[in-house]
Amino acid sequence: MAQNLSGYHRALDLFEGLVAGAPPDGWDAPSPCEGWTARDVAGHVTGGQYLILALAGGEPEPDVARDPARFVPGDVLMAWRAARKECAAALSPDTLSRPVPFGGLGDLPLSDYLEGYILEPLVHAWDLARATGQPSRLDPDLVHHAFATAQVVAAPLRAAGRLAPPRPAPRGADEQTRMLAFLGRTVG
Repeated sequence: MAQNLSGYHRALDLFEGLVAGAPPDGWDAPSPCEGWTARDVAGHVTGGQYLILALAGGEPEPDVARDPARFVPGDVLMAWRAARKECAAALSPDTLSRPVPFGGLGDLPLSDYLEGYILEPLVHAWDLARATGQPSRLDPDLVHHAFATAQVVAAPLRAAGRLAPPRPAPRGADEQTRMLAFLGRTVG
Protein backbone atom coordinates (compact mmCIF):
# COMPACT_ATOMS: atom_id res chain seq x y z
CA MET A 1 0.00 0.00 0.00
CA ALA A 2 1.33 3.42 -0.93
CA GLN A 3 1.54 6.01 1.83
CA ASN A 4 3.24 8.80 -0.12
CA LEU A 5 0.52 11.39 -0.54
CA SER A 6 2.82 14.20 -1.68
CA GLY A 7 1.13 14.43 -5.10
CA TYR A 8 -2.29 14.60 -3.48
CA HIS A 9 -1.14 17.40 -1.17
CA ARG A 10 0.57 19.26 -4.02
CA ALA A 11 -2.66 19.14 -6.05
CA LEU A 12 -4.61 20.49 -3.06
CA ASP A 13 -1.99 23.24 -2.56
CA LEU A 14 -2.29 24.25 -6.21
CA PHE A 15 -6.07 24.39 -5.95
CA GLU A 16 -5.91 26.37 -2.70
CA GLY A 17 -3.58 28.92 -4.30
CA LEU A 18 -6.12 29.51 -7.05
CA VAL A 19 -8.96 29.84 -4.55
CA ALA A 20 -6.87 32.38 -2.62
CA GLY A 21 -6.02 34.25 -5.83
CA ALA A 22 -9.57 34.50 -7.15
CA PRO A 23 -10.94 38.04 -7.26
CA PRO A 24 -13.66 38.60 -4.63
CA ASP A 25 -16.18 39.45 -7.35
CA GLY A 26 -15.18 36.50 -9.57
CA TRP A 27 -17.15 33.70 -7.96
CA ASP A 28 -20.15 34.10 -10.27
CA ALA A 29 -18.01 33.89 -13.43
CA PRO A 30 -18.81 30.98 -15.75
CA SER A 31 -16.36 28.10 -15.68
CA PRO A 32 -15.33 25.62 -18.38
CA CYS A 33 -17.64 23.12 -16.62
CA GLU A 34 -20.95 23.54 -18.41
CA GLY A 35 -23.55 25.23 -16.19
CA TRP A 36 -21.11 25.81 -13.33
CA THR A 37 -19.67 29.04 -11.99
CA ALA A 38 -16.28 29.47 -10.34
CA ARG A 39 -18.08 29.05 -6.99
CA ASP A 40 -19.57 25.75 -8.17
CA VAL A 41 -16.12 24.46 -9.16
CA ALA A 42 -14.68 25.49 -5.79
CA GLY A 43 -17.66 23.91 -4.04
CA HIS A 44 -17.28 20.67 -5.97
CA VAL A 45 -13.62 20.29 -4.97
CA THR A 46 -14.41 21.37 -1.40
CA GLY A 47 -17.19 18.80 -1.33
CA GLY A 48 -14.58 16.30 -2.48
CA GLN A 49 -12.83 16.78 0.85
CA TYR A 50 -16.07 15.78 2.58
CA LEU A 51 -16.36 12.81 0.24
CA ILE A 52 -12.87 11.65 1.27
CA LEU A 53 -13.78 12.24 4.91
CA ALA A 54 -16.84 10.02 4.42
CA LEU A 55 -14.73 7.31 2.78
CA ALA A 56 -12.23 7.48 5.65
CA GLY A 57 -15.02 6.98 8.18
CA GLY A 58 -17.07 4.45 6.24
CA GLU A 59 -19.94 6.93 5.99
CA PRO A 60 -22.27 7.60 3.03
CA GLU A 61 -20.63 9.77 0.38
CA PRO A 62 -22.12 13.21 -0.27
CA ASP A 63 -23.19 14.02 -3.82
CA VAL A 64 -20.57 16.62 -4.70
CA ALA A 65 -21.97 17.27 -8.18
CA ARG A 66 -25.45 18.31 -7.05
CA ASP A 67 -25.57 22.00 -6.07
CA PRO A 68 -21.82 22.13 -5.35
CA ALA A 69 -21.89 25.77 -4.25
CA ARG A 70 -23.56 24.61 -1.03
CA PHE A 71 -20.13 23.50 0.18
CA VAL A 72 -18.70 27.03 -0.04
CA PRO A 73 -21.28 29.49 1.28
CA GLY A 74 -19.88 32.92 2.04
CA ASP A 75 -16.09 33.04 2.16
CA VAL A 76 -14.93 30.38 -0.31
CA LEU A 77 -11.33 30.27 0.93
CA MET A 78 -12.41 29.87 4.54
CA ALA A 79 -14.85 27.07 3.61
CA TRP A 80 -12.15 25.32 1.55
CA ARG A 81 -9.57 25.53 4.33
CA ALA A 82 -12.02 24.24 6.94
CA ALA A 83 -12.94 21.24 4.77
CA ARG A 84 -9.31 20.51 3.94
CA LYS A 85 -8.29 20.69 7.60
CA GLU A 86 -11.12 18.41 8.70
CA CYS A 87 -10.29 15.89 5.98
CA ALA A 88 -6.55 15.95 6.75
CA ALA A 89 -7.26 15.27 10.43
CA ALA A 90 -9.12 12.10 9.45
CA LEU A 91 -6.30 10.66 7.34
CA SER A 92 -4.60 8.40 9.86
CA PRO A 93 -2.64 5.23 9.04
CA ASP A 94 -5.77 3.21 9.88
CA THR A 95 -8.09 5.21 7.63
CA LEU A 96 -5.54 5.29 4.82
CA SER A 97 -5.47 1.50 4.82
CA ARG A 98 -9.29 1.27 4.81
CA PRO A 99 -10.63 -0.37 1.61
CA VAL A 100 -12.85 1.98 -0.42
CA PRO A 101 -14.75 1.31 -3.66
CA PHE A 102 -13.05 2.41 -6.86
CA GLY A 103 -15.55 1.81 -9.64
CA GLY A 104 -14.93 -1.26 -11.75
CA LEU A 105 -11.53 -1.81 -10.15
CA GLY A 106 -13.05 -3.02 -6.90
CA ASP A 107 -11.82 -1.90 -3.52
CA LEU A 108 -8.52 -0.09 -2.99
CA PRO A 109 -6.88 1.23 0.16
CA LEU A 110 -7.88 4.87 0.69
CA SER A 111 -4.23 5.90 0.24
CA ASP A 112 -4.21 4.41 -3.28
CA TYR A 113 -7.56 6.06 -4.01
CA LEU A 114 -6.04 9.42 -3.04
CA GLU A 115 -3.15 8.91 -5.45
CA GLY A 116 -5.68 8.66 -8.27
CA TYR A 117 -7.81 11.43 -6.81
CA ILE A 118 -5.10 13.94 -7.82
CA LEU A 119 -6.97 14.18 -11.11
CA GLU A 120 -9.98 15.87 -9.48
CA PRO A 121 -8.41 18.93 -7.80
CA LEU A 122 -5.86 19.27 -10.61
CA VAL A 123 -8.33 19.49 -13.48
CA HIS A 124 -10.66 21.69 -11.49
CA ALA A 125 -7.71 23.94 -10.62
CA TRP A 126 -7.45 24.57 -14.35
CA ASP A 127 -11.22 25.19 -14.54
CA LEU A 128 -11.02 27.65 -11.64
CA ALA A 129 -7.99 29.41 -13.11
CA ARG A 130 -9.79 29.88 -16.43
CA ALA A 131 -12.99 31.09 -14.75
CA THR A 132 -11.17 33.62 -12.57
CA GLY A 133 -8.57 34.87 -15.05
CA GLN A 134 -5.55 33.33 -13.33
CA PRO A 135 -2.60 31.51 -14.92
CA SER A 136 -3.68 27.99 -15.82
CA ARG A 137 -0.34 26.21 -16.16
CA LEU A 138 -0.43 23.02 -14.07
CA ASP A 139 2.42 21.07 -12.46
CA PRO A 140 3.73 18.80 -15.28
CA ASP A 141 4.48 15.89 -12.92
CA LEU A 142 0.94 15.99 -11.55
CA VAL A 143 -0.46 16.28 -15.07
CA HIS A 144 1.43 13.17 -16.13
CA HIS A 145 0.07 11.21 -13.17
CA ALA A 146 -3.46 12.58 -13.57
CA PHE A 147 -3.56 11.85 -17.30
CA ALA A 148 -2.77 8.19 -16.60
CA THR A 149 -5.59 8.10 -14.05
CA ALA A 150 -7.96 9.84 -16.49
CA GLN A 151 -7.41 7.11 -19.05
CA VAL A 152 -8.49 4.50 -16.49
CA VAL A 153 -11.57 6.29 -15.12
CA ALA A 154 -12.92 8.18 -18.15
CA ALA A 155 -15.03 5.45 -19.77
CA PRO A 156 -17.29 4.74 -16.77
CA LEU A 157 -17.61 8.46 -16.02
CA ARG A 158 -18.65 9.15 -19.60
CA ALA A 159 -21.10 6.25 -19.52
CA ALA A 160 -22.66 7.76 -16.39
CA GLY A 161 -22.91 11.20 -18.05
CA ARG A 162 -20.42 12.74 -15.62
CA LEU A 163 -17.68 13.54 -18.12
CA ALA A 164 -17.82 15.25 -21.50
CA PRO A 165 -16.69 13.45 -24.64
CA PRO A 166 -13.04 13.92 -25.56
CA ARG A 167 -12.09 16.74 -27.86
CA PRO A 168 -9.29 16.65 -30.39
CA ALA A 169 -6.02 18.11 -29.12
CA PRO A 170 -4.03 20.34 -31.45
CA ARG A 171 -1.18 18.64 -33.26
CA GLY A 172 1.99 18.77 -31.17
CA ALA A 173 0.07 19.72 -28.01
CA ASP A 174 1.77 19.35 -24.65
CA GLU A 175 0.59 16.75 -22.15
CA GLN A 176 -1.55 19.23 -20.18
CA THR A 177 -3.44 20.23 -23.33
CA ARG A 178 -3.86 16.59 -24.39
CA MET A 179 -5.18 15.65 -20.93
CA LEU A 180 -7.63 18.54 -20.85
CA ALA A 181 -8.88 17.74 -24.36
CA PHE A 182 -9.26 14.08 -23.38
CA LEU A 183 -11.42 15.28 -20.46
CA GLY A 184 -13.62 17.32 -22.80
CA ARG A 185 -12.12 20.75 -22.15
CA THR A 186 -11.63 23.27 -24.92
CA VAL A 187 -8.13 24.66 -24.63
CA GLY A 188 -7.11 27.68 -26.60
